[in-house]
Amino acid sequence: MLSKSIPMGQKRATRFRNHGHTHGALIVQPETLRRDFPFTLDLRRMPDIPSGRTSKQVSGLRMDYDVLIIGSGPAGQQAAWQAARMGKRAAIIERKPKLGGAGLQTGTIPSKAMREVAYLLSRSGYGGMRQALAPDSVNRHALLADAVRRKEVVIAQQESVILQRLLRSGVALIPGEAAFADAHTMQVTDAAGNIRTISASAIVLASGSRPRRPADVPFDKKTVLDSTSILNLRHLPDSLTVVGGGVIACEFVSIFAALGVKVCVVDSHAQLLEYLSEDVVGVLADSFLGMGVSFHMEERVAHIRREQGGTLTVLESGKQIRGDAVLYAQGRQPNSEKLHVEHAGIVAEGGWIAVNEHYQTSVPHIFAVGDLIGRPALASTGMEQGRAAVLYAFDGEQQVTAENLPMAVYTIPEISYVGKTEKEVQQENILYRVGRAFFKDSARGQIIGDAQGLLKLIVDARNEKLLGVHIVGEQASELIHIGQLVMNFHGTVRDLVSNVFNYPTLAECYKIAAMDCIHQLKQNSMQSG
Repeated sequence: MLSKSIPMGQKRATRFRNHGHTHGALIVQPETLRRDFPFTLDLRRMPDIPSGRTSKQVSGLRMDYDVLIIGSGPAGQQAAWQAARMGKRAAIIERKPKLGGAGLQTGTIPSKAMREVAYLLSRSGYGGMRQALAPDSVNRHALLADAVRRKEVVIAQQESVILQRLLRSGVALIPGEAAFADAHTMQVTDAAGNIRTISASAIVLASGSRPRRPADVPFDKKTVLDSTSILNLRHLPDSLTVVGGGVIACEFVSIFAALGVKVCVVDSHAQLLEYLSEDVVGVLADSFLGMGVSFHMEERVAHIRREQGGTLTVLESGKQIRGDAVLYAQGRQPNSEKLHVEHAGIVAEGGWIAVNEHYQTSVPHIFAVGDLIGRPALASTGMEQGRAAVLYAFDGEQQVTAENLPMAVYTIPEISYVGKTEKEVQQENILYRVGRAFFKDSARGQIIGDAQGLLKLIVDARNEKLLGVHIVGEQASELIHIGQLVMNFHGTVRDLVSNVFNYPTLAECYKIAAMDCIHQLKQNSMQSG
């Protein structure tokens, strides 16, 4: 059973029906999930198999569930909901006291919620009509504390949504640490040390990942931080050294620089986000410079030391960087070591689990999805992987996933892209043309004051099909889906020219960039003719 400690008078319980059977689970209403009493699982009793359903036999053995999902993050949730829609007996095993995994509790949602505050502050007085809202002064420390508080409210609200949806679907929630006993059986250890064995016909591993924390980095959650602990700061440091130049590092550079912190970036690459187009990253780098960020590129950290009142970061070149705090953001590592996958006959390379195109591991009825299998390690792709794994497990149906997947970096400004970069197209010896549109060329861009925003189309000169779309600027993560749809339906740049966009919008930039491409293609045709 599932329960929640709620003061008398605030608990409303009801029984609900699912697939024609009655279950005695407690539904917690959204208004009861307030910040002062967050959701927790009742660790005193493991949930029973839902009544009214018969267990299934596999090789003569009776199974408790059709499918066990390890982890309640985005991938695990989608796997559970898909199983419920198919009428399967599904259960999620979650080792943390709260639902949602890193995506909700310590990663995607918290960082984006914090970014929203920093973004709005950075846009106030930025230009265009927003100049009228320029604040005379802002207590940035109070702003951070309020942002942290509001972030917790957002998390609690989303957790409530997840909880109710799982319960309405008839998915059992089992608290505890899961480990394989054999290929069909998990041992679940609760907070009190009690162990229960639970079996299933199929198992989906969706235990996620966590920040990489090398032993020689003196993390203390106060001055030497990772991407989880930095979300709980209540007071802004005057200066912050960020080690890393990837997605997570750049997102936090944006947040803290926008809040007025003096940020210094140390990265071993020649360019931030080194796998992206240089001109797109150049816009981001210029924005960082405008916010006072300094860079030590192509540099490696020798060691980090905590000192009285701050930190010291020593580079291999001998340079020393003093600051109030350090964020170490160089990669993540899989949460697989406590699963003991070897007991099921699975080999994990460096903790990562290899899968085939159906997300099956080397043991066919055991699947792995999300961060646990490595790149792209996105919440959006993890969700689709969870659904696809369950569909294949029970129907042998292969989920058709879009060929071109969008990626987004929630920096200030945002970056989003789909398809190939110019460098990749050049390596494949494809004749191509590039169409560009700057946000300042659109009326909406002038209104919002985004003078640096850029939308770039990479087009195959032979058939005019889109090979890639790259956007940097406001709403990039939303705008990218237009290009993604055109690419997935094998459209051409002329489809964007013939389309009518609302006015004024940033989406008009697609038409501007497409017309730029068409102009180049016509010129090339005339020259060759």
